[in-house]
Amino acid sequence: MSYLTPAEFATKMVDSGASKIAMSTRDTLIRAFMAGAILALAAAFAITITVQTGQPLIGAILFPVGFVMLYLMGFDLLTGVFMLTPLALLDRRPGVTLNGILRNWGWVFLGNLGGALTVAFMIAFILTYGFSIGPGEIGGKIASIGKARTLGYAEYGLAGWLTIFMRGMLCNWMVSMGVVGAMVSSSVSGKAIAMWMPIMLFFYMGFEHSIVNMFLFPSALIMGGDFSVWDYMWWNEIPTVLGNLAGGLAFTGLTLYTTHVRTGPKREMVQPPVK
Repeated sequence: MSYLTPAEFATKMVDSGASKIAMSTRDTLIRAFMAGAILALAAAFAITITVQTGQPLIGAILFPVGFVMLYLMGFDLLTGVFMLTPLALLDRRPGVTLNGILRNWGWVFLGNLGGALTVAFMIAFILTYGFSIGPGEIGGKIASIGKARTLGYAEYGLAGWLTIFMRGMLCNWMVSMGVVGAMVSSSVSGKAIAMWMPIMLFFYMGFEHSIVNMFLFPSALIMGGDFSVWDYMWWNEIPTVLGNLAGGLAFTGLTLYTTHVRTGPKREMVQPPVK
């Protein structure tokens, strides 16, 4: 399936990070909006499957279809740019600055949020027939998840906040591996398989993904979730975003960059002695 070596795809990671920083604001917003919307649809899809089958594993197995679609289309998630763009700065790519990275993160965040909120409203509207009836079993499941993953953490105070942060780290360790998976092959099937595995793992394990949560919690609030916007921000979105940043960069970006890009040019083949 046209597998690339680690040195090859690690260099592609740096190239990708540099190109995202140089991208226009319009393109950044469009790509981020579509990524947030598609991932939100995938989350709704997985929750629907889980409710209808009673098997969370089936939902987790099928959730990555959204991630695969959005990356094959070249769209961007905040979790991915968290990992890729700092590598371009470390590699001293021309024109790459800290301000440029922060600008990219800001626009991608807003685009992802816009896409996720759009789908959250549409799903809530569909499940309630224009807010004229109750949300039903699927809407109730979404609302219960929102409460459990905000107030459920709040019960434990700082320990709960740190738990979300670490779940965010583990999440973007896996999600950023999925981003890298899109680069390890030049074939569609190879890319899809490489992306599928880590995304399925993070979803089934219940790790915290900031963009999925941009859909999950607002839609829960729309459909009567028993928690506040402040609960969502402080007891989920903020620690999740910080955990996603730390985990993706530390566990995936820096490790691959350090061992496959930084040390690559220093490698020399040892010549056998002449007899």
